Amino acid sequence: MPLKVSCPNCAKVVTWQASSEFRPFCSKRCQLIDLGEWAEENHKISQSIQGATPITEEMLDAMEDEFLMNNKFFVEPE
Repeated sequence: MPLKVSCPNCAKVVTWQASSEFRPFCSKRCQLIDLGEWAEENHKISQSIQGATPITEEMLDAMEDEFLMNNKFFVEPE
């Protein structure tokens, strides 16, 4: 059974499937209305931006080591 969701703009029921071109919106119109709301900054992410933390060489090295450990395909063959 396909998932049914409400259009975030007008609350019309939308079937969530590949043929629903504008999902989760019911139409291009509702999609553009929502985009306009974001562009006018009427919608905002509720969480505040965290302060910038300076990244040290040690932090970069640790992140690189962890990345390489978890992604072996980036390691040169021995």
